[in-house]
Amino acid sequence: MGKRQSRPWIVSDELWALVEPLLPKPGPKLVEGRPRVPDRQALCGILFVLHTGIQWEYLPQELGFGSGMTCWRRLAAWNAAGVWDQLHVLLLKKLRSAKKLDWSRAVIDSSHVRAARKGPKSGPSPVDRARPGSKHHVVTDAQGIPLAVSLTGGNRNDVTQLLPLLDKIPPVAGVVGRPRHRPDALLADRGYDHDKYRRLLWQRGIRPVIARRGEPHGSGLGVFRYVVERTIAWLHGFRRLRIRWERRDDLHEAFLGLATCLITYRHVQRLC
Repeated sequence: MGKRQSRPWIVSDELWALVEPLLPKPGPKLVEGRPRVPDRQALCGILFVLHTGIQWEYLPQELGFGSGMTCWRRLAAWNAAGVWDQLHVLLLKKLRSAKKLDWSRAVIDSSHVRAARKGPKSGPSPVDRARPGSKHHVVTDAQGIPLAVSLTGGNRNDVTQLLPLLDKIPPVAGVVGRPRHRPDALLADRGYDHDKYRRLLWQRGIRPVIARRGEPHGSGLGVFRYVVERTIAWLHGFRRLRIRWERRDDLHEAFLGLATCLITYRHVQRLC
């Protein structure tokens, strides 16, 4: 994915040109006070928290990104306005226009993260002595470009999120014809082994390629499935996503959606 930036929270001109038109216009100020922190600086503050995992109240003021509470409010407002969903669709459209999206197969997987506090979309973790936890569910194209992500409680079975996650893949335009949102095939590990879901995938015109339980390891799917595991590793490279600190699920989903956009944007830079 290229060389690591020394300050990855600084918003480049190219990225800002994509984000700025999607941001909601601020309302008029009702009372006099300090001038509004520019949106670009607030976005830098949000990215600083996402990359470093620092608590909002400890956001260094000398960086010039505004207070942690200001950045917190902007993140919540922009997520409620669907900014990250729109940005993700825009980036996927660029990739499809350049014929860099590989719809021949999609790959699905999930990863567990500990939740520091109980809240919506958290549950007793089966892998952490029933402590609160959540799951990040990810589906990518054949190259590992994220197509959709979702958040659930840590006690949710992976297979129950198979169809909801596929339904979250947005219609992607960019070439002549109808927008596309269905892959030709779906690859998954044994956690998704269920004949009911195989039938449902066939009904949607998607060929299921799912490892079966009870058979020896070494099905050969790892040659193709590693891309989604790599994408999950990229997501958890953002320190704020390694542990769910937010009690509110919408704020953690905002960080998850923003990180997904950043990973997709790196692919745009590399491929387009």
